[in-house]
Order: sequence, then structure tokens, then C-alpha cells
Amino acid sequence: MKKVDIFTDGACSGNPGPGGWGAILRFGSVEKEISGGDPSTTNNRMELMAAISALEMLKEPCEVDLYSDSKYLVDSIVKKWLFSWEKAGFVRKGKSVPNTDLWKRLIPLIERHDVHFIWVKGHADNPYNNRCDEMAVAEWRKLRSQG
Repeated sequence: MKKVDIFTDGACSGNPGPGGWGAILRFGSVEKEISGGDPSTTNNRMELMAAISALEMLKEPCEVDLYSDSKYLVDSIVKKWLFSWEKAGFVRKGKSVPNTDLWKRLIPLIERHDVHFIWVKGHADNPYNNRCDEMAVAEWRKLRSQG
């Protein structure tokens, strides 16, 4: 099984407001940068979109170390909240779980791949996380200037 490192970040201004995400996929010495955005979104949605978009790029099952500075994303997986939400029909305390549409996109991806979610401190000394932040911010700035 191929071993891939994925680094992700999301950014949003206004929350909700224009937002962007960035991701870097690294396989050996090969790196690929991807990014995108949404004119009306939240920071959590952009964090999820970065992970989903990167995992969707993988053409075959891989072992993945996915690095994110989003506690929302990492804790939802590591602490198994996502799977509790899924069993409960994505209802928690009588309300729909936020971002259910994206969680439903993420589940088959983490089932297909052997994904290890790793939290990293944002805006710190991880050059890959910092680059993802730059890409995410560039995407939301582009959208903000259009709106």
C-alpha cells in the first residue's frame, strides 16, 4: 500500500463568509498542491473540504497521514464522534449535526484508505501547514475581492 502524507488547512472571513482551503499531497519526493474556495461558507467547512478534496485525489487505497490544525476535524475522527453521529443518523441533542453533507463525503474516503489524522499547531513551525494556510487565505481573498 502506498504511503501518502497530506497537509490541509482552511480559512474563512466572516464565518460565514468567503472561505478557502489548501492541501498538499506528498508521495515520496512528489508533491501536489490543490486549493479551492466558496463565496459563502464557514471555517469548519473549509477544513473539511481540504481533507475531502485531497483524499479524493488518491486513485487507489493508500496509507495516509493527514495533518491538520483543525481540532474540529481531527477530534471528530480520533475521538470517534463522527461514527456516533453516523449511528444516530447525524442527529445530536435533537438537532442535525453541522456539515452532515461533508461528513457523509468523508466517511467512505476514510473507509477506503488507512487514514491517520494528526493534529498540528496552526501558524507554527510546520512549513507544509503554513503553505496550506497561504493557499487557503489566497482563495478567500480572491473570493472576497469578487464579492
